[in-house]
Amino acid sequence: MRRLILRFIVAILVLLTLSRLGLAFWMWDRVQAAGGLVPLLIGGLRIDACLLSMVIALPAVLSPWFGHRPLAARITAWWFRVWWMLYVLLEVSTPQFIAEYDTRPNRLYFIYLLNPKEVGSMLWQGYKGVLLAAFVVLVIAAWLAVKLFPTRARDSFMSWWKRPVASFVILALVFLGARGTLEHRPINPAKVAFSSDAMVNALALNSLYSVFDAAYRMGDERSSAAMYPKMAVDEMNAIVREEAGMSGAPMDPNLPSLHEQKATVRRDKPLNVVIILQESLGAQYVGSLGGRDLTPNIDRLGKEGWMFHRAYATGTRSVRGIEAVTAGFMPSVADAVVKLPRSQTGFFTLAQLLGKHGYHSRFVYGGESHFDNMRAFFLGNGFDEIVDRPKFVDPVFEGSWGASDEDMFNQVDRLLRADGDKPVFTLAFSVTNHSPWEYPAGRIKTEGDPATVDNTVRYADWALGQFFDKARKAPYWDNTVFLVIADHDSRVYGSIPVPVRHFQIPALILGAGIEPRQDNRLVSQIDMAPTLLSLIGLDNVNPMLGVDLTQRDPNRAMMQYADNFGYLQGDQLLVLEPSKPPRQFRYEAAPVGRDEVYAPVEPADPALTQEALAHALWASWAYREEKYRLP
Repeated sequence: MRRLILRFIVAILVLLTLSRLGLAFWMWDRVQAAGGLVPLLIGGLRIDACLLSMVIALPAVLSPWFGHRPLAARITAWWFRVWWMLYVLLEVSTPQFIAEYDTRPNRLYFIYLLNPKEVGSMLWQGYKGVLLAAFVVLVIAAWLAVKLFPTRARDSFMSWWKRPVASFVILALVFLGARGTLEHRPINPAKVAFSSDAMVNALALNSLYSVFDAAYRMGDERSSAAMYPKMAVDEMNAIVREEAGMSGAPMDPNLPSLHEQKATVRRDKPLNVVIILQESLGAQYVGSLGGRDLTPNIDRLGKEGWMFHRAYATGTRSVRGIEAVTAGFMPSVADAVVKLPRSQTGFFTLAQLLGKHGYHSRFVYGGESHFDNMRAFFLGNGFDEIVDRPKFVDPVFEGSWGASDEDMFNQVDRLLRADGDKPVFTLAFSVTNHSPWEYPAGRIKTEGDPATVDNTVRYADWALGQFFDKARKAPYWDNTVFLVIADHDSRVYGSIPVPVRHFQIPALILGAGIEPRQDNRLVSQIDMAPTLLSLIGLDNVNPMLGVDLTQRDPNRAMMQYADNFGYLQGDQLLVLEPSKPPRQFRYEAAPVGRDEVYAPVEPADPALTQEALAHALWASWAYREEKYRLP
């Protein structure tokens, strides 16, 4: 057993060091800018020793007593073979994960395991070469496991008086190794973080540790209060209410954000609402927003409606965009409320509010609506109807993630035509603009390999333009307000704590009575729902902290980037990070191809810090205390 333990330690340290070096040289420009290899390798060794100590603890402590027994040696060999394969599997999957998410494997591993059909289809359709290479590496690793950890490797007999001494010494060593430090708190990812580049800090971990750490932190629903400095609840509520334009005492002491909203547009009858949530469509692709000019239809439609040039997403995943756009809910370090247990019923959404005013609410999605728990969340919170892939009529194309965007728009058009005079809220969520970049042939003029994000963006834009060309001539146009908005950018990355550029998204309101307008104000996804309620002419009571953009200028946006919270007010960006003091930057946006400006501001403004902190804490508090609902 003792020889197996030593072999395992050496083999794992060699594996992880080589993997870390390979990743570091792949990302050398960012590693060099962050401080080079030395802090990366030292931090990595500490993390590796921590997890290694946990893995070897039981066989190591028992080895003086049972190492000479054949059965114990056989069990130990298989124990190390299994752990070896887990280490290899996670390291093999790391490069592709970094390419997609700009970090090591984390809690998304568990999220995807809950949806094996969609994820398996995506991997098979788009990553056959990667899968083949990974399979070959895993076969080689399995062969090495047999060679490195033979089942017949027994230890020599140890005298009875040496056994307790050896076990005690080994126990002390593995305890210290697992703790990783003599300080008050044991080692954690923050202990080895050494730069403002979250991806480089993640390289100091190993991927198995990263996944286990994510699993551990998922246990308590990731409260922001555990990550950021403390603030009294009354002070927090006072700040967020004031910034949302609320004055005086709350309407309901138990629901601090509940307030009455008077519509600025008066109508004989409130209009219908259609929200088109565009998958992964960042501003980097939209020419009119300083992007790469891949969306001529969005640019055209932007001249015909109310186009926002500085709109920002609250996060980096679809469920984060859903909670912001449909519920007006601010982001937190936890998963989006779409997936959390306490928000599966009775949680405020636009559908819940509109249902009280006689609206029929539906969700239209080309994929399987159970993905990311969307179906359960929507049906538990005011939506009356789910129209997903199984209910689509004669789709022209189906990819890994479901029916194409044009199929989704065809369903929306068909449903809206059939609605007649009844008031309806429709949320339509596109799927095409997602790897492995599948869409119907013959719709667009492609450039280079058809299966690229650029060509898929072109197709998504084409489908959107086709829909609005039809909608303008349809009977529902004159009684409907449309919001076209992205859930998030296609890939969010960068060497700064919150890469603001990759949170900028297109947002466009058009339809009945919407005058063309180019709006350069700083706004957030959470401002869209209150604005829509005003535009359709509906007086209401709601708990949303977003701003009705027909009345006020918020001049702020908030962005959750992994464990970091960014609060952008004007040109000042305040960043909160776990276990670190707040940092402030003067931020200047720039078109694609030019560098943004992040000029440090020291010391951080205390008032701005408190404002950012209140907003960072509020969502977790409101969720946990069940304060985000209608009375």
